[in-house]
Amino acid sequence: MKTSNGINKIATISILALVFIGGFLVFYKLKPVSDPTKESSSASNAQQKWETKTDEQASVTVTVTPIVDISLQSKEWKFDVVMDTHSVELDQDLLKITVLVDDRGKEYKPLNWEGLVGGHHREGMLTFNQITPLPKSIEIKISDVGGVVRSFMWQLK
Repeated sequence: MKTSNGINKIATISILALVFIGGFLVFYKLKPVSDPTKESSSASNAQQKWETKTDEQASVTVTVTPIVDISLQSKEWKFDVVMDTHSVELDQDLLKITVLVDDRGKEYKPLNWEGLVGGHHREGMLTFNQITPLPKSIEIKISDVGGVVRSFMWQLK
């Protein structure tokens, strides 16, 4: 009887181990596997044109990334804005200190800011109306963050 109990315990442990390993493999097998060649080819077009721009001045890092297609097909142009510092309070009103400038020098105010206010780390989304006709380039200017003007430019045509 001792041997049958020992065999039963070994069999039970073996079955549990197989179930655990099987579940583990099924879980990871069901996860979609990304194809780096497909991602890089489709993302490379967007990254070349809509790349992230970074400005590091006056102890503040500001990063701006277009998050929608900047074209006439998009009624609103949206930009992800991230600001980081260890020394300056980031409590500026981005609706007042940010403009979108076209290639002719005309300035457009943002429609909306969705994001954090204040602190040493801010992240959010600035939204602008599309510009018609489509300019050759656009520039986002953010003033008075750390006492400097920051410029982020993208070529559209």
